[in-house]
Amino acid sequence: MNKLLVITGGTKGIGRAIIERFAREGFHIATCARNEKDLAALETFIKETYPATVFTMKADVSKKEEVMRFVQAVKDKYNKVDVLVNNAGVFIPGTIHEEEEGALELMINTNLYSAYHMARGFIHEMKAARSGHIFNMCSTASIMPYANGGSYCISKFALLGMSKVLREEMKEHNVRVTSILPGATLTASWEGVDLPEERFMKPGDVAESVWSAYQLSDRTVIEELVMRPQLGDI
Repeated sequence: MNKLLVITGGTKGIGRAIIERFAREGFHIATCARNEKDLAALETFIKETYPATVFTMKADVSKKEEVMRFVQAVKDKYNKVDVLVNNAGVFIPGTIHEEEEGALELMINTNLYSAYHMARGFIHEMKAARSGHIFNMCSTASIMPYANGGSYCISKFALLGMSKVLREEMKEHNVRVTSILPGATLTASWEGVDLPEERFMKPGDVAESVWSAYQLSDRTVIEELVMRPQLGDI
């Protein structure tokens, strides 16, 4: 029986790479994003390329009601979630004392609250089944503040904190929780930056690490995985 991967923000970058990695293994896929055209293109590609089914839904995960609508749609369609990846995020550069009004709220809603509501939406079924793996896409910004990181760093520090708490809560229920902390990865967030491609990590490398962490036996969990470009932070 095929297993199910649920992932937010699956049409681009790391999310897209994770979907392709799990689809290659025959996982069913359920994902959401804000752009319907991108979702349709993803669905067509996966169905034509991999032995997997795909369920997509347009959703803005900065809005709780849209997160919960996606959660319910997945529950209506599938009996069990095996892997949940809270991947969707937004980065707005700026400093705390000068960034635009609303930057903190948008990044907290997108980077933290979406993961909180997604996890709460599926965790009870995982507990009941005594199986499941939750990955939260944190960042090196979760452990190291940097100039012009502003509210992004705040949101990612908070996400790592949530992941740590959830890990403690789920130990006795045999549900694994892993925090992924990538450094600079070649995604849309870095478009227009005048740096060579080789200076960044590949999204596929992050996806491979997620798959490897999932592949471990139930007796072992990678709690936190820090990844950086070979030459270090940018």
